[in-house]
Amino acid sequence: MPTRLASDLLAWYTENRRDLPWRRTRDPYAIWVSEVMLQQTRVEAVVPYYHRWLQRFPTIERLALARQGDVLATWEGLGYYHRALQLRRAARVVTKEHGGRLPRSAESLRELPGIGPYTAAAIAAFAFGQDEIALDGNLRRVLARLIDLEIDPRSEDGEARLDRWARRHLPRGKASDFNQALMDLGARVCLPRQPRCGVCPIRSGCRARLRGVQHLRPVRRRRKPAPLRIATAGVVRRRGRVLIGRRPEGSLLGGLWEFPGGKCRSRESAGACLRRELREELGVEVDVGPSLGIYRHAYTHFEVTVHAFECRLRRGVPSAREHTAIRWVHPARLRQYPMGNVARRIGDVVAAAGQKRRSARAGPPSAP
Repeated sequence: MPTRLASDLLAWYTENRRDLPWRRTRDPYAIWVSEVMLQQTRVEAVVPYYHRWLQRFPTIERLALARQGDVLATWEGLGYYHRALQLRRAARVVTKEHGGRLPRSAESLRELPGIGPYTAAAIAAFAFGQDEIALDGNLRRVLARLIDLEIDPRSEDGEARLDRWARRHLPRGKASDFNQALMDLGARVCLPRQPRCGVCPIRSGCRARLRGVQHLRPVRRRRKPAPLRIATAGVVRRRGRVLIGRRPEGSLLGGLWEFPGGKCRSRESAGACLRRELREELGVEVDVGPSLGIYRHAYTHFEVTVHAFECRLRRGVPSAREHTAIRWVHPARLRQYPMGNVARRIGDVVAAAGQKRRSARAGPPSAP
């Protein structure tokens, strides 16, 4: 029989649940895709990508047969591109070893590429009704306040205590609703900075609220400031085309295309950095020309500022020394190549400039 807390929580969820597209299906594959996309990404950002992905790759089998470029292009803009590649790898394993059907247990799911403890528990609970607790950020925050956890909820001991408490209140066979109710409570009521305790359906059982320390839970680790990297990118031209290279798999943004360049050394100017990087990456000497802008982007563990420049080949024939492939591409076709955030922004500037030059050459429209 459900505990009073579980009953109150589920009653609130019935009236207040978020209408999300992956909650309208029991297809394990669609649920799996949503859970991978939701890793480190806001719900609002995921929804259009979720629909686009399922239109392009509606089944595990279709994903398993997909080309890497198509997978990355469909994912482009969502970030953390290794997730897309791991999805395809796992789809191939499922097709080959499981007849195209996802395993039902969290333990078996964890054996697939890219599926960790949380994702395995979420799929098992949401798709197969297994009695699992899916500890995401919202659950950790809500549960840490409910039990007034005085240690980091991401520590081994903290996570174990949250899991034990949640399992005591988990109604058998109701894991999907129970987990998602806690997620929605964390997203709508038990907010990180300003918890809305006055409208919380389970506030009477919240130890942190009773002790007046809800704003101090969960205990947060101090984060070190993200290091800043300075890098360069060069737009090398030849007969109306620009040079791009594909990053090797296993590296940051592996499989995506970029404009050649790289990280600056200490006290190295941007121009000197770009000349050195193109010599090392492509085996060419270049003259660095006008700036094409400065582009900033934050990754999980560092931030980068990229200085982009026009470049003119002075000596040598470009070859792929550090890329898996290089290609001369017309600027208007750069959108056909999947790129990371910074490379795409540079590419759009290059394409827009090319379009402007073509329009100028065409001249004004003829008078009627």
